[in-house]
Amino acid sequence: MQHEPSRILPLEGASNFRDLGGYAMQDGRRVRWRRLFRSDHLAGLTGADHQRLAGIGLAQVFDFRGVDESAAAPNQLPGVAQYSLAIEPTVVQRMRDLAAAGRRLTAPMVVELMKDLYRGLVDEHAPLYARLFEALLTADAPLVFHCTAGKDRTGVAAALILLALGASRETVFQDFLLTNECYRRPQMPPTETPAEALAVLWQVQPVFLETALDSIEAEQGGIEAYFERRLGLGRAARQALAERYLES
Repeated sequence: MQHEPSRILPLEGASNFRDLGGYAMQDGRRVRWRRLFRSDHLAGLTGADHQRLAGIGLAQVFDFRGVDESAAAPNQLPGVAQYSLAIEPTVVQRMRDLAAAGRRLTAPMVVELMKDLYRGLVDEHAPLYARLFEALLTADAPLVFHCTAGKDRTGVAAALILLALGASRETVFQDFLLTNECYRRPQMPPTETPAEALAVLWQVQPVFLETALDSIEAEQGGIEAYFERRLGLGRAARQALAERYLES
């Protein structure tokens, strides 16, 4: 029996670099391996990592990090085309504002901040996801999209891609929650923020993505309308996407 490729690429400088290949769609087809990748930031890649990514033919990087995030830790990917789809981070700043106002952060408070973030991602930042889909429809080589941790901005992008290709919600959530097994939190300076609040910040929960999808249903007229009106993905475009990224 032929073994499938590994979904998680073991890189030294990134812990959440994953292949969307192999996921089964509702029509029985599977996503092609080694074409679509998602990741945390790529600023810490080593020489061995560069060789590995060159070996899979990585040609394009789409970076959802904010301007200051990218400037503070620029990607190290010589010879790879890089594109910014900057979505500025908001949750950490809102946590700081609450702490400055004398509020003691709790896990439920951070959950609500994360739910607000996910609503905004599928609404305010839909044009940036539309730009990613434009690139997907013309890409002829492997690409990766990422943010800092590869879990929220990137997680929504991966969910939308899988849904556009015809994945079930179960498959979408399976990929979304895999971050909790892969991502390694960076070493951070001491902070007064309670550990339970930080735990919410550095992981993903089903309710985060559920909030985004529920918002699409309630505010955008459903996923089909959202694809067509907000992301420029009509039926023909989704069919072209499937022909490009699904096995025949």
